Order: sequence, then structure tokens, then C-alpha cells
Amino acid sequence: METKSIMIVGVGGQGSLLASRLIGNVLLSQGFDVKVSEVHGMSQRGGSVVTYVKYGDEVYSPVIEKGEADIIISFEQLEAARWLPFLKKGGSLVTSTQQIDPMPVITGVAKYPENIIEKISEKGIDVTAVDALSLAQEAGTAKASNVVLMGVVSTKMGFSEDVWQNALVECVPPKFLELNKKAFELGRNAG
Repeated sequence: METKSIMIVGVGGQGSLLASRLIGNVLLSQGFDVKVSEVHGMSQRGGSVVTYVKYGDEVYSPVIEKGEADIIISFEQLEAARWLPFLKKGGSLVTSTQQIDPMPVITGVAKYPENIIEKISEKGIDVTAVDALSLAQEAGTAKASNVVLMGVVSTKMGFSEDVWQNALVECVPPKFLELNKKAFELGRNAG
């Protein structure tokens, strides 16, 4: 099997670490060689973060170059636009519709761009945009928007729901498991 690449992008504190662990767990359970990078960026200050996941028969490095990502999972619209050059032709973008103002917008130096998702779609890119924040709140906490997006991504990756459910059991602390299972299911249905 050729090597596949997934990028998880967002803002510090949105749960990219759990998302990468869930995907890695699913892929390992299916017998793939998997490499996951550490979270890169200002993860503790609300800055842009990115995590790379590569899988296949044999993977040597987790690093993803421009034009290589089969799937980009974005926890925030502006991050989807920022990392779009890394998506390969024919790749898929799964994004939350959430908007988090970066520092230039907060300080009034810049304005948050309008119609980001529409502009990306107009380029002919396969975009699945979901209000992950609302679905996470419906599940019981805004913090589960990352798991909502994992539910959406699960419909794109082609592995059985049982495999994903097992990954949730292995990666999520027991006291948060039912809430995250609900968030995952809401995302899967939205996908």
C-alpha cells in the first residue's frame, strides 16, 4: 500500500493530541506502520498547531510536505486555509466551521477573512464542513469538538465503526468515555 498522509491542524488547546492518538490507534489496529509527529506550534498559547500522521506498509518519517496530505482535519476555518497548500490534488478537507480570532484580529490590526469555506470549495476541493462546536455542546461539552471531527473523518477513512469505538475506549479516560462516544456518533452522522 502506498503511504497515506493526514494533517491535523488547529489552535492550541483544541485537542489535536487526542485526535492524533485516536487515528494512530485505529491505524495500528489495522496493521499499518504508523508515524505520528509531535504537536508543532504554540500549543499552550492559542497559536497555530499541526500534527502529522503517516501510514502505510512502511513509513520512515511523519513529516508531510506541501501537496502530500490525503486528508487535512482542521479544528478552525482560518487554519484550514493556512494549511491548504499541503493538501494533495484530489485530497479531502474536513473542517469545523468554528472561528477563533488570531492575535492580529484580536488587536485590531487585521480582520478575520470572510467566506473561507466557500472560497476553498470554489477551488474544486472536497470539503466537509461541520459545526463541530455545536455538536460537541450537544454531546455535553465544547471540548469534544475534536472527537466530533474524528466521527466525520471516520466516514472518510473506510474502517469499521467498531475499530473507532475500540480506539475511543483505549484513548479516552473512562469518566469522559460516554460523552466522547456521543460526540463521535454525532460527528459520524454529520459526515
